[in-house]
Amino acid sequence: MARSYAIYDVFTDVRLAGNPLAVVFDAQGLDERTMQRIAREFNLSETVFVLPPENPAHTVRLRIFTPGLELPFAGHPTVGAAVALAEAANESAARPLDLVCVLEENVGPVRCAVKLDRPDAAFAEFDVPRLSARIAAQFNRQAIADALSLKPAQIGFENHAPSLWSAGVAFVTIPVHDLAAAQSIEFDPAFWERCAPFAEGRLASAYVYCRGGVHHKARFHARMFAPDMGLGEDPATGSAVAALSGAIHHFDRLIDGHHAFLVEQGVEMERPSFIHLHLDVAGGAIAAARIGGQAVRIAAGQLYL
Repeated sequence: MARSYAIYDVFTDVRLAGNPLAVVFDAQGLDERTMQRIAREFNLSETVFVLPPENPAHTVRLRIFTPGLELPFAGHPTVGAAVALAEAANESAARPLDLVCVLEENVGPVRCAVKLDRPDAAFAEFDVPRLSARIAAQFNRQAIADALSLKPAQIGFENHAPSLWSAGVAFVTIPVHDLAAAQSIEFDPAFWERCAPFAEGRLASAYVYCRGGVHHKARFHARMFAPDMGLGEDPATGSAVAALSGAIHHFDRLIDGHHAFLVEQGVEMERPSFIHLHLDVAGGAIAAARIGGQAVRIAAGQLYL
């Protein structure tokens, strides 16, 4: 049976930048083992499989796989799949066009808004299905520094310190002193496995961040390392930005109101990615969080399975 697929570069409007994603349409009949093998075949950071929704009021059901495991939620597959589905359903429609869809993921339903406003790229933004929550954990600064090939003094800035957060997928958010420190990281998976905590059934990944960025509009520069997912470094990680939102609010003590952040990632991999994070703070707590970015199709084809 031939099943169509498309590959999108996500969190960018430039082909061969951002984070590549495979979207497999018409995935009915594929079991979990086969999906995992297909994800390994594509060997991208994530592959998403489109299935009929369990709730007919929703658009589709998605299952998300890295080369190593299935994820309950991920940002770049959500953005990429929302754009892919919108473009496929409105191929001949005039642009600009604004759409809303609800994607069923293992974490729960995810509401997405899609803007088809250009012939070569589109923008999607989703409501984070779970607000970031801190998970109790203690960290050895020397051990983290060793895993990143940095000095202990380079770990942390201002009052920011390593902490564990999850908005569906757990990440150790690791602040580093400045952009030079972030760019000099040489990640050691063996050292990381010795110091990283287990959370939500798996080894937590490392999300390293500092203020500023290479792009003048970036508020934060980030890198993500996930040996447990079968990944080395990831060029863009929406679920990590969702987790990071909790750390930003906790350490920066955001005042009530709306806050917008641009997070750049993937620069060191020559796949620059730009992730938009919007936070609404009320009563001293995050009331809502949204993540968005652009996506552009780079390839399409058939799987003969």
